[in-house]
Amino acid sequence: MNHELRKNQVALAVAAALGAISVIATPGIADAAKNDGTYVSGDFHNHTTCSDGSISMQKLVSKVTGKDDGTFGLDWFVQAGHGSNGNRNCTLVEDDALSTPAYPYVEGYGPTTTWQNTPTELGGPIEPQGDVDGTSPDQKMWRWQAIQQYQYPLQEYLNAYLNRPLFMGVESTVAGHEHSSTSVITGQMPAAIDQLKLPKSAGYTALGNADGLAQWLYCFDRGNSDTSRGASNNWDCSVSGSQNSANSDWNAVAAKLNGANGSLGHAKTLEGLKWMNTYHPDASYYVPSHLERAGPFNSSGNNGYNIESLRDFNNTAPKVAFGFETQPGHGASDARGEYHQIRNNFDTDNFPEPLQGGALVKVDSVGGTTYGGTGIYGAQIGGVWDALLGEGRAWWFFASSDWHNRGQFGPDDRRSTQDFYPGEYQRDFVMVRYDDKNAKLSPQQIVNGLRSGNSFAASGQLIDRLAFFVCVGNPAPHGRSESALESLAMNAAQNNTDIDFDGCATMGEKLEIAKGQDVVVAIVVRDPAGTNYSPYTFSNPSLLQVGITQPLNEPLLDHVDVIRGKVTSLPKQPGDADYAGEWPRNTDWLKADGTTAGLSVVPAAAKNTTVELYKTFDKAAWTAVYKDIWASVKRSSEYKTMVFRIKSVEDSQYLRLRGTNLPASVPYETDADGNPLADVYTNAGDTTMLRIPCTTSHSADSQFDGCPDHLTVATSGANDVGLAVTNPIEGQKAVSYDVAAWSDLWFYSNPIFIEVKGSVAVAGIE
Repeated sequence: MNHELRKNQVALAVAAALGAISVIATPGIADAAKNDGTYVSGDFHNHTTCSDGSISMQKLVSKVTGKDDGTFGLDWFVQAGHGSNGNRNCTLVEDDALSTPAYPYVEGYGPTTTWQNTPTELGGPIEPQGDVDGTSPDQKMWRWQAIQQYQYPLQEYLNAYLNRPLFMGVESTVAGHEHSSTSVITGQMPAAIDQLKLPKSAGYTALGNADGLAQWLYCFDRGNSDTSRGASNNWDCSVSGSQNSANSDWNAVAAKLNGANGSLGHAKTLEGLKWMNTYHPDASYYVPSHLERAGPFNSSGNNGYNIESLRDFNNTAPKVAFGFETQPGHGASDARGEYHQIRNNFDTDNFPEPLQGGALVKVDSVGGTTYGGTGIYGAQIGGVWDALLGEGRAWWFFASSDWHNRGQFGPDDRRSTQDFYPGEYQRDFVMVRYDDKNAKLSPQQIVNGLRSGNSFAASGQLIDRLAFFVCVGNPAPHGRSESALESLAMNAAQNNTDIDFDGCATMGEKLEIAKGQDVVVAIVVRDPAGTNYSPYTFSNPSLLQVGITQPLNEPLLDHVDVIRGKVTSLPKQPGDADYAGEWPRNTDWLKADGTTAGLSVVPAAAKNTTVELYKTFDKAAWTAVYKDIWASVKRSSEYKTMVFRIKSVEDSQYLRLRGTNLPASVPYETDADGNPLADVYTNAGDTTMLRIPCTTSHSADSQFDGCPDHLTVATSGANDVGLAVTNPIEGQKAVSYDVAAWSDLWFYSNPIFIEVKGSVAVAGIE
């Protein structure tokens, strides 16, 4: 049976079972029409020696996009790094294996060589520009200069030389807050580089540029105190419609706002979003990084984000600020994600009464820790993410590696007490649209995909395919639409794509229906056979607690949860009731014993009480496809299908998914409903709280066939918040560091909205 005939038969079958209701995509996508597309995996938050990473740009690109053993095969990659400045030349390489004609290796000069110590044969010495910090030959270069003049040309060269989709971004140091993954892709990676005759000797002149990103860094990054206007760039940071030089905080010499702290910093950050929205609306993204890590927003400092911060961002620039990185990197560190209790001190000198007085207020990361590797804003059903979705906002879930180093191990060791490489553990799978599926992906296609919300994130290669659709069902006999939609979803999953059919919507989209109509939901995931990137072959210690023997490098999907919430309002605006609300601090949320207080203590602004764990599918409930649904469907137990009907839908709502390798009620990992528990029980930073023993001995010549030597030993004593603890596994190796991460895997999808005529409009999705 040929492809076109099969496609027509699918369309006829579905037309008989589905209504002709329109699907509406996220606003502001340059190619919003649903061209053919595919899901591709990537990472946009990572570091090299140009900021505080441990390896060169070339080594990082090679490790994460290569297809050989020891590399991680990402489909696209954004090299980021902090704002501010640095003195190391990350364009130099570690060894001859990384040498290229335009960027050769010179013995004795690697990526920790300073800019000013760069040898003449590699274009040195290189002099920092602007208001220079430090003493020669170790003076620091502003990131605007590093990106504009050195990092972008190298990344363009590698894009062409390796024929891989690469571009430049940054992890900005955010005025008034902590960090954000962002980029301005205007000028980056013009198509002409693919026809360019590349140099055969040192030196490369870029065809494109990262001038937009460089200017944004100069103007709006908190760490950039340069007042030179970008030296010869002569930049002016004015924003159309803003006060600019009439603002008392304006620095006339620098032609930008001074604001770096608290409320003034937040105002400067909003100006940066306005600037993106004015000059680069389709070519920018702004995704707050590990946003719970630094604690709540501090009106007199630079800490984290409250829900009102996120509402401000999305209201200011909905096409630019469209999600958060609530599944952070640093997954192998002693405090997963580097989230922990008593992380910061707030100076209250500038607080409003009655909080003034100069005392230091100790605060946790919001939530105190991660939950199954995800921050509380994304992990808590009915919490901050659901509050934003309950306003019908286009606000998406993202993950990152935040790669810096391997902790106590070298960058090529497979063990880690700090970070995983991009693609090694966490991946964002993003739908990209193409005119020519054989052409290399462009930065614009990738940014469009991020903005669309048609994406999902997974850790530990738990799943690598997802088809998730909601379609309108007519009152025909039960089963017709379920069967037809199952066929569509299975074909989409096997082809790693979505569907374009009237009356159906997928992630990041909304489906408009009449009040009282049925909808049918289809989910197909692929739990890939074989091993993942974990080096460990011994049985998962967390699962051994409940009698399940499963190698750490061969995880199996245990179940998929469907989470449902109502859309109860239009996107809130400043001044609206319950616009602002801080998540409970310290033990008001995370108790000293590791349990949590529950949503009753969370302010109304930061929760959505309509949200429920609607359905759970496991091996007893999903269909592993051993039958031929359609002639094109191959027999495979890797694909799990879940199809169900929601009858007589009366209210606007949304559905989203999560899944894990852990069943419900795994001690210290999941509760009775399968929700992730606080990661304090596997965080090595507080050995008194460690609770899961690792008892498999490794062989004499391996660290990988049993519990490795770097795992922490559990102790008793006073824990981090002063509670006296008698540890039941005292003296034993405990699940911690990278073993903790490989034991505890999750995926999260972005939502599908259903707008019911006559109910609340899903206004954030046009």
